[in-house]
Amino acid sequence: MTILDSRGRLFGKVSILDIGAALVILLVVAGIFLLPGPSGTSIAQIGSTKSVEVEGVVRGLSVRDPDVLIGQFIKEKKTKINVRNQEYSQIEIKSVKRLEELVTVPQPDGTVKALPDPRPYDYGADMLITLVGQGRITDKGPVLGNNPVKIGTVLELEGSNYNFKISIIDVKVE
Repeated sequence: MTILDSRGRLFGKVSILDIGAALVILLVVAGIFLLPGPSGTSIAQIGSTKSVEVEGVVRGLSVRDPDVLIGQFIKEKKTKINVRNQEYSQIEIKSVKRLEELVTVPQPDGTVKALPDPRPYDYGADMLITLVGQGRITDKGPVLGNNPVKIGTVLELEGSNYNFKISIIDVKVE
């Protein structure tokens, strides 16, 4: 009896291709369970949570009465945020400031000045909102939830009667 017959079977019973496929599957399974790659969060990162202050601006928010909305922020003192379409949790509202709406006006000498907008538009607001929450501090910066928070990141604020986005303009770790 020969070891390998004319059909490529060992001892006339098992194909060499079947043995090769079984070995590949066995190596893949062993690689998954015996040699896992880096995943999750290290213990050092979990332990280093600090207070993260995020300052964001909202421009042209369409709202019937901006002062009522600002009063609601001051009264409730908390809001839910979503970072990159992933829900984070509730975060404290430290301060809300309504920004003056300005227009650029050319001057006779050729310069340009920013002056208060004289148009009677009462259904919009620009606001500066400061939020404070607990975040992990990594080598790449502060992280809220599982998302890094940096200048330019867009946060979505959600409450009982509002849902709008703000753009981060400053991040401070305290």
